[in-house]
Amino acid sequence: MPFRTSTQALIVYNFKSDYQRPDRSADDLFIRLGAENNGLAHSGLKLQPPLALAPMVGLSHSALRILILELGGVGLFFSEMLSVSRLPIENETVSPFLCRTHAESPLFYQVYVGSNQDILPAVERLHLLNAQGIDLNLGCPAPSLRKQGAGSFMAMENVQKTVAVLRAATHLPISAKIRLGKTLDERHLLEFCRMLEDEGIDLLTVHGRLQGEKFCRRPRWDWIAKVKQVVNVPVIANGGVFSVADAKKCLEQSGADGLMLGRGAVCRPWLFAEIAKDVYHFGEIPEINIPDIYFRFIDLLKARFFPERRLGRLKQFTHYYSSNYAFGHHLASGVQNSKTIEEAVEVALDFFNKTQESNHD
Repeated sequence: MPFRTSTQALIVYNFKSDYQRPDRSADDLFIRLGAENNGLAHSGLKLQPPLALAPMVGLSHSALRILILELGGVGLFFSEMLSVSRLPIENETVSPFLCRTHAESPLFYQVYVGSNQDILPAVERLHLLNAQGIDLNLGCPAPSLRKQGAGSFMAMENVQKTVAVLRAATHLPISAKIRLGKTLDERHLLEFCRMLEDEGIDLLTVHGRLQGEKFCRRPRWDWIAKVKQVVNVPVIANGGVFSVADAKKCLEQSGADGLMLGRGAVCRPWLFAEIAKDVYHFGEIPEINIPDIYFRFIDLLKARFFPERRLGRLKQFTHYYSSNYAFGHHLASGVQNSKTIEEAVEVALDFFNKTQESNHD
């Protein structure tokens, strides 16, 4: 199935062999955004355009990354969240969480750390996996992480200790992903972000919702602006971006240095290319054929995963991708009820054919 591949993000690596904590002087930070300067560069990593795929369980895997690369406009990938206790023993040749191609770069592996867990074996493994960066999950509100004291439930003193240990153990760029907190407490939020910067993170992603807020709640992009005003590291805004208009509004309200796309990029994998072109004047927007892109995703699932790993990931993807149609719930429910990926393909073919016929009536 032919796909036109847009110009891929320009990535420049120049990692320091020996990490030295930056003095945060004006010369240390190099960020230029806009019509002519459409990238983000800091600590030896240049992202052009400054658009990242969010870490999403069951979604931010090799097949989706390749699909988005083919459509263009992405500058940075994040893996699904990985446990620091399981990561050292995962087999990258069979693990659906670790398999990747050389083209899927730069890729930051996101890890979560529970109470009294040692992060160092995971860091050593990430060095062997040729990670381009390490992301610390400090924002996930999942109940499973509450039990471990991880994600958004990690105590501040544990966060500070973990970041310090991580910084001393790696030359790679370190990022952190956070939410706004348990409540709207500006003083606590800003102190937390300053602490992360002081301990040596290079990039900060802020999801503009509170710990307990659902996705249906509009994100507070203006609160991301409060963080941006007090830290010198690049800030990426996350949450609620489903269109070019959303991207422009988010950047206007947050003043962020870049954007992280999550569910919006699953619904419309070409959204990166649209934002890259319209906002950052980078690349071109590919021709969009919604059924073709869906079947290309299935082909990539077959190419990248063992049979038992494919159907569940297709069901998750279809849940969001079906929103491109007014009656897409018929596609989503049909695929959800499929017992095999072959059955799901037949369901999709039938849906797309009927949709095309109705459009011609």
